[in-house]
Amino acid sequence: MSYRVDLLPVAWTEVPGPQVYWMADWDRWHRFRFQVALIRGHGVTALVNAGPAEDLTVHFDPEQGFFGEGSRMWRAEGEFIVDQLARHGLAPADVTHLVLTPLTLYTTVNVERFTNARIAISKTGWVHFHVTHEHPHDARDTIMLPHLTAHLVTDAWPRVQLLEDEDELAPGLRTWWTGAHHRSSICVDVETNAGLVSITDAVFVLGNLERDHPIGICSSLEEAIVAQRRLRESGAIVLPLYDPGNFERHPGGVVTAQSRTP
Repeated sequence: MSYRVDLLPVAWTEVPGPQVYWMADWDRWHRFRFQVALIRGHGVTALVNAGPAEDLTVHFDPEQGFFGEGSRMWRAEGEFIVDQLARHGLAPADVTHLVLTPLTLYTTVNVERFTNARIAISKTGWVHFHVTHEHPHDARDTIMLPHLTAHLVTDAWPRVQLLEDEDELAPGLRTWWTGAHHRSSICVDVETNAGLVSITDAVFVLGNLERDHPIGICSSLEEAIVAQRRLRESGAIVLPLYDPGNFERHPGGVVTAQSRTP
């Protein structure tokens, strides 16, 4: 099986260095480019994440900013996920699979728009979300707005797929649990005509792998180390979901050519 992979830029922010590299880069700020991965082929039109809200002020506090560090989230005209899909001749109703990693506001806020998609979520992360009352990293109602939680367990529930720690969405389209960033963080492995492509939030930028340095917003250093080792040893084209460098390495967000089979 061979799929096409495109990256859709959906927002920007800036964060302090220690959020990108654990306990490092204290004197630097790094720019993040939030991305949605579009995967197509063999009857599958999949998205990794649903992208931030149309009104980006949902994602930051006017006083505290995004991540409480004073920065804001912004986007260029035409970068809202619905507009980005339209550039590829698609509408939300055309999406067959929506993979959420991690469970957090900027990945889940648009989930109701995807009325026909199977919604894939880490079972490990889903259980953690529903059994944890207080957590310093995963505050329940800021991860997912209450009406979206209700939507997933009622109207959308028949379309929810809870992923095992090693699982498959379709032939040639697999997932594995990474942890590291959040309890719900996973990697999506895609077979393409350019080789294996791995899409994940377990590394924020390619520099995490190149420097062998775990992410700073990290729920488990041990999990980060294991995930980074697996990614390096796989030989995959790794697409960190916040790395603006993805668009330099893959101009126009085109990661692979058209799949061999329409």
